[in-house]
Amino acid sequence: MKQFPQNFLWGASSSAFQIEGGWDEDNKGMTVADYNSFQRAHLQADTKIASDFYHHYEEDIKLFKELGLKAYRFSISWARIIPDGDGEINQAGIDFYNKVINLLLENDIQPLVTLYHFDLPFALAKKYNGWQDRQCITAFRRYAQVCFQAFGDRVKSWQINNEQNLMIRVNERMNMYDVKANEIEKVRAQMDYNMFVAHAFVTNDGHSMVENCQIGPAVSSTMTYPSSNKPEDVWAAQMNDNFKTNYALEMYCFGDYPGYYKKYLRECGIYPKTEPGDAEILKQAKPDFIAVNYYRTLVASYLPVDKTHPIGTRVNDIDFDLYGYFKIEKNPNLTASTYGAQIDPMGLRLVLNAYYRQYRLPLIVTENGLGTPDQLTADDKIHDDYRIDYIRQHISACYDAIEDGVELFGYCPWSVMDLLSSHQGFKKRYGFVYVNRDDHDLKDLRRIKKESFYWYQNVIKHNGL
Repeated sequence: MKQFPQNFLWGASSSAFQIEGGWDEDNKGMTVADYNSFQRAHLQADTKIASDFYHHYEEDIKLFKELGLKAYRFSISWARIIPDGDGEINQAGIDFYNKVINLLLENDIQPLVTLYHFDLPFALAKKYNGWQDRQCITAFRRYAQVCFQAFGDRVKSWQINNEQNLMIRVNERMNMYDVKANEIEKVRAQMDYNMFVAHAFVTNDGHSMVENCQIGPAVSSTMTYPSSNKPEDVWAAQMNDNFKTNYALEMYCFGDYPGYYKKYLRECGIYPKTEPGDAEILKQAKPDFIAVNYYRTLVASYLPVDKTHPIGTRVNDIDFDLYGYFKIEKNPNLTASTYGAQIDPMGLRLVLNAYYRQYRLPLIVTENGLGTPDQLTADDKIHDDYRIDYIRQHISACYDAIEDGVELFGYCPWSVMDLLSSHQGFKKRYGFVYVNRDDHDLKDLRRIKKESFYWYQNVIKHNGL
């Protein structure tokens, strides 16, 4: 039997805009995530109801207890705490999260809180173009301080933001709608830098304001294989990891961009504006752990520049190609999920080993899961053996990483229950609990335990596979 270390945090995850609903209730403001979902509301579900955790949290936390969760990783909505992002504090929002946190603790479930998960208050996007303006740094720091003050007596584990390194690649998540095409990369680089400065301020504030505070970033992990053993393809694979994840981890952990990234920013003429004092703040901020979100691996080959594509020319968003560096290829040795993510448990072991070897910080997996359609049978059953198989293999990879010497202290798969997928609505389901609704039919929103619920319950009960 593969038993995990004592006190290993078996958990599950969610995010505010994907699970809560109640999008404008009790004075909550609109977020960028709300706005984006409304643009697609004719095609899929939006954030207005989502899984309706806002009204079902008591029932849902009872299910979390039944599942056996030791931890629940969730996010606070900035716009529920400060509706316009930098104005008056909304006591109703603080009251809601107090109720959630208290109920989790009453059920012996440790709250793992993310401060920012893709849902910038839309008022800040309109006022400042969000993270392009340093006033957003000030606003985020104040919001975080409000949360530390309100919840820090009970919440000791904090992730500052979720997947900044992925968020910055997606124009709509950064509210880059009206930016001129030739300015996008410059604006993106400035937004990214400002978020790093905000992250550093909040890291330092958390350590000073919250007793026994454990605080760190949550990254979208990247593990890339070379398409061949040609040296330039091996280099391209490494640079894909560097440009999509490692540069961010180096900034979080060491307070500076690595040399290869500085060179790229300068060569492309997009080096961000900095201010005196930033370097000191960035160096002071020391994370206590790294939260790892893992779903898949990639393959890359070298992509040389040509007459129409100078160095730094980017193609696509999330899995972008970069001329002068890398081109993403398909891996013929892996199978893929319904929605195209190639399944690779070994990649998780490799990622955990690579990050621990480089940064020597404790790690926790805060997202890992299989998004796919589930079919509800006539007798209210969901036979999701495919999800069980996926999670079993990835838990086994976690065990192997621990045996390799990695200090891994928790596993929180995505997601605790079915919730709103940003681009597939409720067609793409990840949860251990089925939420009985479709994209445009709320039905009764019943919570129905899947077969994977009982399987994961047993894993937790026996502390391993």
